[in-house]
Amino acid sequence: MQNLNKTEKTFFGQPRGLLTLFQTEFWERFSYYGMRAILVYYLYALTTADNAGLGLPKAQAMAIVSIYGALVYLSTIVGGWVADRLLGGSRTIFLGGVLITLGTSL
Repeated sequence: MQNLNKTEKTFFGQPRGLLTLFQTEFWERFSYYGMRAILVYYLYALTTADNAGLGLPKAQAMAIVSIYGALVYLSTIVGGWVADRLLGGSRTIFLGGVLITLGTSL
């Protein structure tokens, strides 16, 4: 049952790749929930000399943030189709990592 090479480095007894997966998922979730929290305030805050908000009604701001959240989760369907039909799993994961990095840095 155990075919692990004893010389293979592990991360708390888990495969080393799990550390990369954990770090990627951590920072992706951090940026996603951070964006949701900041976006709603930006949308409904009034524009003044000190504030660059859009001044939308709170209901409209929440609707936009909700649509953003829905599209984030619906995009996984498109990503799955691209992985299955066009690029393959490894290329799609690499491209997804690049897109996450670009999106977070912009």
